[in-house]
Amino acid sequence: MDLFEYMRENNKEKESPLAARMRPRTLDEVVGQQHIIGKDKLLYRAISADKISSIILYGPPGTGKTTLAKVIANTTKAEFMQLNATTSGKKDMEEVVSKAKDNLGMYGKKTILFIDEIHRFNKGQQDYLLPFVEDGTVVLIGATTENPYFEVNGALISRSVIFELKPLTVDDIKVLLERAVNDTERGMGAYKAVLEPDAEEFLADLADGDARHALNAIELGIMTTQRSEDGLIHITKEVAEECIQKKVARYDKDGDNHYDTISAFIKSMRGSDPDAAVYYLARMLNAGEDPKFIARRMMICASEDVGNADPQALQVAVAASLAVERLGMPEARITLAQAVTYIATAPKSNAAYLAIDEALSTVRQTGNLPIPPHLQDAHYKSAAKLGHGIGYKYAHDYPDHYVEQQYVPYELNGKEFYSPTGNGYELKIKDHMRRLKTRDQKDT
Repeated sequence: MDLFEYMRENNKEKESPLAARMRPRTLDEVVGQQHIIGKDKLLYRAISADKISSIILYGPPGTGKTTLAKVIANTTKAEFMQLNATTSGKKDMEEVVSKAKDNLGMYGKKTILFIDEIHRFNKGQQDYLLPFVEDGTVVLIGATTENPYFEVNGALISRSVIFELKPLTVDDIKVLLERAVNDTERGMGAYKAVLEPDAEEFLADLADGDARHALNAIELGIMTTQRSEDGLIHITKEVAEECIQKKVARYDKDGDNHYDTISAFIKSMRGSDPDAAVYYLARMLNAGEDPKFIARRMMICASEDVGNADPQALQVAVAASLAVERLGMPEARITLAQAVTYIATAPKSNAAYLAIDEALSTVRQTGNLPIPPHLQDAHYKSAAKLGHGIGYKYAHDYPDHYVEQQYVPYELNGKEFYSPTGNGYELKIKDHMRRLKTRDQKDT
């Protein structure tokens, strides 16, 4: 490193955002994630002993994935190299692999490659790394905000240990805020700021487990607040509210949390909890989810989970979907809430869902069984000669518009697909069908 490069690095460190400057340098400085870096845990022992193997760090933004990678860099005797998948390509990986081979062959030294946002690499790029991870040329540390089981090559997954990082707790965030305010070396200690308790509580809560968001807010507050008469910068709750604005929406419309939230939304409607269903609706709308996507999932739920226990649920869901298209946001939020609460509080039945899946399974197993001749079309020429339609009983000619005859293929005689529940309107359906069949049995 020449003098100019040294000066650039020195200035970069001084001018970096507070969140970057306060990044822990040792394991003992790391706050939170004790479920994976507690002193009796595997990852802590591996880092301390410099025996790290390929790992993937998975978790929401601001939970310490890059921090752990930097701690490993400060601890290990191996060569530590870093790439970001959003800006790096195959050529960059080839250079890393070439240097890693030299390190291993010439000096017997391992190379640790940290790839931030590894899910951004396409399948081909991830495949390129595989043989070098497998033969030990590089030890891979991947960081991702997405579920690695969905976004990372299965072969890389099988050769790595996955560690899931959790959002930091409110108390964790408070520790980091106090460090940042009082640290004179890397933090804001030289500014002589005072973080009021209610402001600290507010920031820690509103950060929603994201340390970076909390530190960015406190830095902005200290840098933009005038000193009081006592010579101190007082960060009050009012100042904190201005700096953080609103709670971080931890939601990526293309990511894992998207699926978690819509799953919770559907399960809350299915579980007849309108409060939870409206809450998850609000989370999705607040994060910018497409209301039309939400409406489509509601229509599915209305059929799958309510069905004929309340046939109006599907009508309400379809009407809401049309209203969403015609109204748009923010008015559509009211229509969606109306439909969500209706579906959530409606009596439930999955009988229609089970019926079609059982019928599809039977069709796949048995193929296209012959349709009973009396049900076949009798309108075309020569149909009568083939016996098609002969013997068919027209239901409306009989009492209650019902007559017993063979409808399913003869091979499936007695097979039932739809079993109405005793919930809601399906109880009436069940009683009606029982009454018809009982009447027919008495007649015979």
